Amino acid sequence: QVQLVESGGGLVQAGGSLRLSCAASGRTLSRLVMGWFRQTPGKEREFVSAINWSGGTTRYSDSVKGRFTISRDNAKNTVYLQINSLKPEDTAVYYCAASGLSITTMPTSYNYWGQGTQVTVSS
Repeated sequence: QVQLVESGGGLVQAGGSLRLSCAASGRTLSRLVMGWFRQTPGKEREFVSAINWSGGTTRYSDSVKGRFTISRDNAKNTVYLQINSLKPEDTAVYYCAASGLSITTMPTSYNYWGQGTQVTVSS
């Protein structure tokens, strides 16, 4: 069992930056693919980014590519999402998730989820 806790969300102006963290407990993340998703009311959960267990392979959605950077520190059992050049359309609840499979954009492939952290971008 893996427990995931996100932090780092908040209210920021357009063009600003945030660094989201996802701390895990219960078991090591070192062999798990980690992903970030986001969701706004009335919409499906949207893939944002994912990283393989070693950190050597990453994947991003087209909407965040070049602005978001995912990374992980397996020694700290933590995954990060650096968000730069924020836009109002980035406003959402951001979730981290863990998967025992290879990198995937499908939420159904992730077994463990955090409770989410709110990111609000003002124009």
